[in-house]
Amino acid sequence: MNNHEHSTILFDGVCNFCDNSINLVIRNDKRDHFRFAPLQSEAGKILTQKFNIDTSKTDSVLLIENDTLYSKSTAALRIARKMSGLFPLCYALIIIPKFLRDPIYDYIAKRRYKWFGKKESCMIPTPEIRTKFL
Repeated sequence: MNNHEHSTILFDGVCNFCDNSINLVIRNDKRDHFRFAPLQSEAGKILTQKFNIDTSKTDSVLLIENDTLYSKSTAALRIARKMSGLFPLCYALIIIPKFLRDPIYDYIAKRRYKWFGKKESCMIPTPEIRTKFL
């Protein structure tokens, strides 16, 4: 399912913040590095089973890169590193230990529905970006 030419981003398809973040990544993925799958999709379910991910306990974007799973701040920083513009500069934050980065990530993740809202269903990709979705 995960092509080694592309990294796969798994995300909460009903979260407005997540949806906006994915759209930001798509706009700044000039080298076509990423593929996307909502956790709620069939592809998302297959990948969560493959990597033994309990989605009821996951408040994180997940990145599958070269058959390795990354989550929380590490996933976000690794995604930023592959984006265009100034986003790769964010990767410098990887030097901050994960035990300091992840609580900040968790704070935002736990409040994302309250702050940004939630949809009834996953977004429907436009024909132009449909090929980026698994």
